[in-house]
Amino acid sequence: MGLLSFLLLSLLLILVHDLSFYLVASCITHLQHSNEVVNVDDYGAYGDGVTDDREAFEKAWKRACSSHFGATVVVPANKNYLLKPLLFSGPCKSDITMMIKGTIDASSNRSDWDGMSIRHWIMFHNLRNFVVTGGGTVNGNGKIWWQNSCKINRTLPCTVAPTALTFFGCKGLRIEDLRIKDSQQIHVSIEKCRDVEVSTLSINAPDESPNTDGIHIANTQNIVISDCEIRTGDDCVSIVSGTRNVKGMNLFCGPGHGISIGSLGANNSRDRVSNVFMDTVTLHGTQNGVRIKTWQGGQGYARRIIFQNIYVRNVHNPIIIDQNYCDSTEPCPEKTQAVAISGVVYKNIKGTSASFVSMKFNCSRSVPCRGITLQDINLVREDGKHTESSCNHVDWFGNGEVVPHPCEQKI
Repeated sequence: MGLLSFLLLSLLLILVHDLSFYLVASCITHLQHSNEVVNVDDYGAYGDGVTDDREAFEKAWKRACSSHFGATVVVPANKNYLLKPLLFSGPCKSDITMMIKGTIDASSNRSDWDGMSIRHWIMFHNLRNFVVTGGGTVNGNGKIWWQNSCKINRTLPCTVAPTALTFFGCKGLRIEDLRIKDSQQIHVSIEKCRDVEVSTLSINAPDESPNTDGIHIANTQNIVISDCEIRTGDDCVSIVSGTRNVKGMNLFCGPGHGISIGSLGANNSRDRVSNVFMDTVTLHGTQNGVRIKTWQGGQGYARRIIFQNIYVRNVHNPIIIDQNYCDSTEPCPEKTQAVAISGVVYKNIKGTSASFVSMKFNCSRSVPCRGITLQDINLVREDGKHTESSCNHVDWFGNGEVVPHPCEQKI
């Protein structure tokens, strides 16, 4: 073999080797970035609104959760999937997206919860980088539960009812583009999670439906809620103990009970909430606007809270702090301990109040509210007449126009 032939053969072998390496690497890269599509219909779901599809959803989830390269669980459009109580649990081998395009309906038979936790309908547990989206509907069929609530029928014992969607112990969670309606109680509960984004949710339940909070947040850090419309029978957004770093933007609430921090301190508990920022919120026809509520006898704090750019229309209590909250038919006795409330800013809050007293600060005698800032407030009656404020044991500071004028400071 001549020198030239040898060189050409060597070059060819090098090129073949490099090409083989490139093809193998490309295949590996493709596999790493591929995303398996898992359709619940392929695992036996009927989607006829009559047959219980829980087993098919469980099989589809098991397949998706075991995928090494990521998976999307698809709930097809134009179908109704009836589900009894269901747990989607991790950890999974890779990231999962649940694409709800159709409708998921809860069973209307309360006995389907026998032997199971009555607090949950659908729970997502211990997941990382999980996304639920798709533009579909989650229907809690809550009417039968509301009819058996002690708040509707006072002759009945008070019991809990399921939350439609519970996210527990998740990190890097995204919930977006869903319609959630008529939950048995809370619509969306986010508990012990971290790094959460919630956006473009439409949540609906009748005004008279009891305890149907829109979005409930507990023991969660770093959560952003944006561009949501919430119409329910209870709190639009409720933020309770162990939660910090909450940002809400571009929210619409009404009917319902408004945005609430609390209740905190029930049963003499030690509760903590901090770093809450609510910006650009419209509340229409709600019981409350922005509220902080704590029980007497509790401990802990609610601090570093900002409510700004809030528009209210026909709201009964546009601004309210109640450190003497008492959700009981019997009077709650006065106690010396209380959850400390401090560093609360109300900025650019305007609109109309359905009651004569548009600002209420009902604070504790022993643990007064401190560092309350009122800036650029203008609250009048629907007919344009003036409103008043009510203050007990509050240290406030006014800046800019504040209407109604804050009442005398009483510490």
